[in-house]
Amino acid sequence: MDPEVSVLFHCAHWTGLQDSQVGVELSERYNRKSDSALERHISEVWIERLSKEPWLFNGAKFRLHSFCLASPKLQPSIYSSHAPPEHCQQAEGTQTGEGDALWGHSALRNGLPKTENEDITQQNTQVSPSNEHKKCKGNAVEYDDKPLLILRLGLTSYKEYLGTNWSCQAAELRQRGQTEYKDPLALLAQPLGVGAILCTSDDQVVFIRRSQKVAEAGGLLDIPGGHPEPKAVCESLGETVSEEQITMEMMQRRPSAVVAELFFSVSAEIRDEVNVPLSVLGAPVLLGVALNHTSAGRPSAEFFVSCSLTSKEVQELYWKGGAEANESTDVVFLSRAEALQLSSSSPLWSELCPSAKGAVLLYQTVNPRRTHNTTKQAHT
Repeated sequence: MDPEVSVLFHCAHWTGLQDSQVGVELSERYNRKSDSALERHISEVWIERLSKEPWLFNGAKFRLHSFCLASPKLQPSIYSSHAPPEHCQQAEGTQTGEGDALWGHSALRNGLPKTENEDITQQNTQVSPSNEHKKCKGNAVEYDDKPLLILRLGLTSYKEYLGTNWSCQAAELRQRGQTEYKDPLALLAQPLGVGAILCTSDDQVVFIRRSQKVAEAGGLLDIPGGHPEPKAVCESLGETVSEEQITMEMMQRRPSAVVAELFFSVSAEIRDEVNVPLSVLGAPVLLGVALNHTSAGRPSAEFFVSCSLTSKEVQELYWKGGAEANESTDVVFLSRAEALQLSSSSPLWSELCPSAKGAVLLYQTVNPRRTHNTTKQAHT
């Protein structure tokens, strides 16, 4: 196992999840913990970084606190976001091990526990599913076959990320979090990223060579990726606000808009970084979430996205330059078969940045079915 990355959970049991199978719970209780000393440190780190990289932008981000991954066959379970529990069960035909999927039944979108101590602790919690996801047959309750992933999200920012996860004090903050809150991630920003395994019509997986000028992993091979943006959610709801004015209340009115942004953002990153139009991309399929241990366990939701163009056509579009062409210097293709065989012993593995490694591990685990059907993306 590569020490730089691990899989927090995967969706192999369902060969990935569609946007209709994912829900979110939004709450300020899922923000990071803090104190005055930590806030001073974050400000100092930010000022120092700005002096060297004045182009940095402090955008709002979603913070992954915890999640519930549902299966129609098992009992409801809520898990902290920092590690899989040892007692997690396995699906038929899969092997158990660190990073395996966390199985548990919950057809809920509301009604999650409200106690902060419960939020932090990995536990089994009986939760009443919402009526829209259950059917009554006589005195028995039957649940829909659809699995449902609930992401429990707070708010954070890029500034907070640099001052916690990416700080020289990250290990100390993890220790403090464990001691003071029984959660090693309690004091960390934990912004949720997104990334895409983009597969062309001739079964080539698309990688891009990161520019030496980017903040992290310069010169390494990556996949298209970035972040879902809280500001984009607010704008979709008719709110015109600055990054600093974004509040959880604005988005709590319509959590489905957050799910829409999560899935749309990965397609938008492909468009901006690879210069591939949205109209040739299939609907993103969520593979799972990987953790980047070079940035204190920062989470990233990884997706599979099919493309109706050939690798040659993608290459031609890439060299015409997209909105974020300055973030990479080359496009590299690997056959689907080669991508599925990549491992830490492969010569190319050392050229992959942690986010790409996590996405490849999830791609190999879930092994989504290739489809040539494309649906025009819409941000709703």
